[in-house]
Amino acid sequence: MRREFLIPAAKQPFFDGAVACPLQVCVLASGSRGNATYVSDGTTAVLIDAGLSGVEIQRRMAANGLSPNNLDAIIVSHEHTDHISGVGVLSRRFNLPVHINDATHQACETALGKLPAIFPFACGEPFAIGSLTLHPFSISHDAQDPAGFTLSGQGMKVGIATDLGVITEMIRVHLRGCHILVLEANHDSQMLMEGPYPWPLKQRIRGRCGHLSNEDTKNLVTDLFHDQLRHVVLAHLSEANNTPEKALETVTPALSNTRTRLHVATQTHGSQCLTIFSDLPSSALSDE
Repeated sequence: MRREFLIPAAKQPFFDGAVACPLQVCVLASGSRGNATYVSDGTTAVLIDAGLSGVEIQRRMAANGLSPNNLDAIIVSHEHTDHISGVGVLSRRFNLPVHINDATHQACETALGKLPAIFPFACGEPFAIGSLTLHPFSISHDAQDPAGFTLSGQGMKVGIATDLGVITEMIRVHLRGCHILVLEANHDSQMLMEGPYPWPLKQRIRGRCGHLSNEDTKNLVTDLFHDQLRHVVLAHLSEANNTPEKALETVTPALSNTRTRLHVATQTHGSQCLTIFSDLPSSALSDE
């Protein structure tokens, strides 16, 4: 039987004679001015994107009791500046390999600069970094080959999907069975349409290669809910076309009368560090 508890990371409990292994997720920043998410299973730690300066990412990690010295790799979702601006400097400063698909690397090779090590991945093909298994999947966004990710380790699974304009059945399949979800809730539709953006930009945001609305995310959370889903983090909120209050108000009904906790990651403060424990082996979890 799976057991999961919200316990401070410093405490390492034991259940039925087995060590309870932690899964930790911390959105350091999320939005159009920079994105970075820390994921660790207690053995391996990675950054999904590094879209702030190296100094700022180090500062935010330190504020959450984390250190880039403990990172094993950086994974890049796509080439937009708000996802890559700190990749090169962090990679060189801490000798971190960068996992990136070929089309994305070609699109931002100059911006990244010389990297200590590059490991290409392909959407649809899982790969391992230490004790974590990552499964990248294609998403719809105005980039060369953008990816969402699931990361599995220690019998637990986290899904990260932001910067996507439309929810496909393939995305739903990949995100099923996650214990923690980080999902885009970019805009309130009414705020977007009544806001100051020019019409072509509004159309881009609303389009299939743009961003999800709060209502889109509510529907996705409804589809993905299961009894072991512990946390949902709403991410990549527009500072002009959304508010944390509107995002929470819209998505909360999808999780009413459940144990799942709903959070918002902001551009300036990210999210709190979320830690859950499980005594199931990682082999018990499938991405399918």
